Amino acid sequence: MFEIQNLIALLVIGLIAGWLAGKIVQGSGFGLVVNIVVGIIGAVIGSYLLSALGVHIGTGIISAIIGATIGAVILLVVVNLVQRR
Repeated sequence: MFEIQNLIALLVIGLIAGWLAGKIVQGSGFGLVVNIVVGIIGAVIGSYLLSALGVHIGTGIISAIIGATIGAVILLVVVNLVQRR
């Protein structure tokens, strides 16, 4: 089960990664809740893809934000491609 500190860290990383991805892909954020959701899903995608490619960017909160942002950017690009069709 999650400890409260882990849950807070997950939410903060998700928020930052979602916000950064929104800035990179769209040019603006999407709001607090959507940024957190995009960041958390992006963290899962980024973690999977980076490990599948054998890329290790380190440990700690900064590397977690970087990995989550990479995944969130990929998520937003795919969503934009699907929406254009």
